[in-house]
Amino acid sequence: MPGKKKHERAGSDEVIAVIRRVINENGREFVPHYTMAAICMLAIAATTSFTAWIMRSIVDDVFVQQQWSLLAWICGAVLVAFMVRGFATYGQSVLLAKVGNNIVARYQRRLFDHLMQLDLAFFSSARSGQLAAQISQNVTGIRDLLNLTITAAVRDFVSLVGLVGVMVYMDPVLSLAAFIIGPPLIFSVNYLMRKLRTVTRESVEINSHLLGAMQEAVQGVAVVKAFTMENVLASKMTGLIDYAENRSNKIARVSERLGPITEFLAGAAIASVLAYAGWRASTAGEPPGSVFAFITALLLAYDPVRRLARVQVNIERALVNARMIYEILDTEPHQKDRPGATSLKVSRGEIDFDDVRFSYAENSPVLRGVSFRAQAGKTTAIVGPSGAGKSTLFSLLLRFYDPDGGKITIDGEDITGVTKESLRHSVAYVSQHPYLFEGSIRDNIRYGRPDATDAEVEAAARLANAEEFILQQPEGYDTLVGENGATLSGGQRQRISIARAIVRNAPILLLDEATSALDNESEAKVQQALDRVMDKRTTLVIAHRLSTVVNADHIVVLEDGHLVEEGTHDSLAHKPDGLYARFYRMQTEKAQSLLDGGEQEESTPKEEF
Repeated sequence: MPGKKKHERAGSDEVIAVIRRVINENGREFVPHYTMAAICMLAIAATTSFTAWIMRSIVDDVFVQQQWSLLAWICGAVLVAFMVRGFATYGQSVLLAKVGNNIVARYQRRLFDHLMQLDLAFFSSARSGQLAAQISQNVTGIRDLLNLTITAAVRDFVSLVGLVGVMVYMDPVLSLAAFIIGPPLIFSVNYLMRKLRTVTRESVEINSHLLGAMQEAVQGVAVVKAFTMENVLASKMTGLIDYAENRSNKIARVSERLGPITEFLAGAAIASVLAYAGWRASTAGEPPGSVFAFITALLLAYDPVRRLARVQVNIERALVNARMIYEILDTEPHQKDRPGATSLKVSRGEIDFDDVRFSYAENSPVLRGVSFRAQAGKTTAIVGPSGAGKSTLFSLLLRFYDPDGGKITIDGEDITGVTKESLRHSVAYVSQHPYLFEGSIRDNIRYGRPDATDAEVEAAARLANAEEFILQQPEGYDTLVGENGATLSGGQRQRISIARAIVRNAPILLLDEATSALDNESEAKVQQALDRVMDKRTTLVIAHRLSTVVNADHIVVLEDGHLVEEGTHDSLAHKPDGLYARFYRMQTEKAQSLLDGGEQEESTPKEEF
């Protein structure tokens, strides 16, 4: 039992801590709005209490004592009270909606900015579809937490206090009967709150998982259809949907249990009051005005009591959402700029890898002391079998990760001592799988340098051998590319990606298998574009196909995280027992075999390491 009490106390402390954090982060800026909303709520509470209070005068003075001259004044007062209440309700609703929408927008911006600061390790462990779904579901929890707290504290609590005051004023003894619902109602709320906390978090997580799975299925619909996976995925989705439905039904059952409990207790209290009031009126002959006013106050108090009884349940549901948002916001980037980090100034673009060691997981090294130099203005090719660590070198150079040991320098400056922003501004990157964003072709090229003019964008497209197909599109450069460039071929997307790298005009260029997935014609056009952009830039090229690196100024060969040899194509190709020479001979023999067999399609060696 002590452990249970400690858990309940911790849960209550957590609720208070999250609410305090939300108020501290947002309350000050919205003080004027919340002040006006609170004034509106106080007006609602006052007019509600007035409605109950005036009932005694209506019954005793007008109908019992027949003072008909008061009727006009009372009717006017009631009309004014309801008009004030109507305008106050409108003002409160509009103000809270405006604040709530602003809070949602603020946290959406804050979440996106924070996500952009997190390192790749976070995104490697989080499913993007599920993450997006979780954010879209949970961001409203902050808004609901604030609005529920404000309305509960001001409108409902003040209304209840005012109505209880009217009840006590009208009949102190009778008021005691109304409070019989208090203890059992509080007990019920606390019981349901504990039950709801666990099931709500389960529901949010399963729904985010469900929406993420749906997004992945839509994005991979071509693979789904090609492998006739429709029935398999439909079965999987049915299981997720059924589980999500069951969780939602359980939330409804738990949270709505408060309804019959509240109704029963309120009915018992009202019935008791009516029975006692009727007995007293019949025996003592007291005028009914006070009783009518009391009953009116009691009935009007039922709504704020019901809302206050549910507010903790509703806050608990909003709290789950808010906590999950803060779990993301509280995730610290593992890789930050050092204090006092300077901006990188690239003069020549010479890159040195000095005894670089790195592993993604403990005891699983990917790079084992790699050292080499990429000379300024020259092309350095990095080759080796899959898993040798080639792409990891690019990730370290772009500071997606920091090395476990050793260092990488550009013009002698350690890149861990410069800002990531200045480092990445100095690098243009073309990946094997180019990614295009929602928008036009022009927009996607301009992402390389947002301040590029239209003329610079079009010049980059011409250099990338892209303008010919761009002008054939329905709206030229302003043609929308669809989701991830779905309306374009692989070669066209790659050339737009190269144009994006060209317009960046960075002194360092990274090419990660930029032509491996292309057909011969597209590869030839892309290679021409690459030759132009590589001119007078420090270029690092990752390649599986040796045919793409024979003209490189320097070749680095990796195997199992080690640098096993380096040199020019000629020196490495004639090395008797070299890894590069062995694979080069295999590829040229394969190419010759294809030529001898009349297979002209593969006129250049394309075997991979």
